[in-house]
Amino acid sequence: MTYIIRPVRAEEWPAAKEIRLAALADPIAHLAFLDTYEAAVIRPDTFWQERTAWAAEGRVVRQFVGQDAAGRWLGTVTARVEQPGDEALFGPEPKAPQTHVVGVFVRPEARGTGLAEALFQAAVEWSWELPQPRIERVRLFVHERNARAQAFYAKAGFQRTGLLVAIPDAPEQREVEFALARS
Repeated sequence: MTYIIRPVRAEEWPAAKEIRLAALADPIAHLAFLDTYEAAVIRPDTFWQERTAWAAEGRVVRQFVGQDAAGRWLGTVTARVEQPGDEALFGPEPKAPQTHVVGVFVRPEARGTGLAEALFQAAVEWSWELPQPRIERVRLFVHERNARAQAFYAKAGFQRTGLLVAIPDAPEQREVEFALARS
């Protein structure tokens, strides 16, 4: 299947909200996201408008969507710049500029079709193409029990770094860091 992979636009906040809620309603959301459907569904529209506008600007965060020929959003991924001195989204403060991939979601009917690979390619290419700061590393975290996601990230070229981070609301569980260095 052929997909259109592109950055989100600010005015598309209703679609961005809908796909995020779909992601959080997925049966494995508890392993994939630190957010919950219950918390997200009650957020006001202004939250979704601001979040989508910020991701559309593309300066420090960029959300990509994958859509079919009819325009239906079937997947999304977001990359966010982290710099030394910034509070890290998750895990330790970065030692050098890097991007952190978050919000990875592909609807069940599009899984295994190449959409996730195309979304990741867009996020990594955006990271490498940023003029400032120059990004040398893209990272992500994945739940220690999410074997399917770990296998995908390894296939996409990401490698385990050895860093394990406790989940804030479930300290007995860990997130595993994967990273991809600029070649």
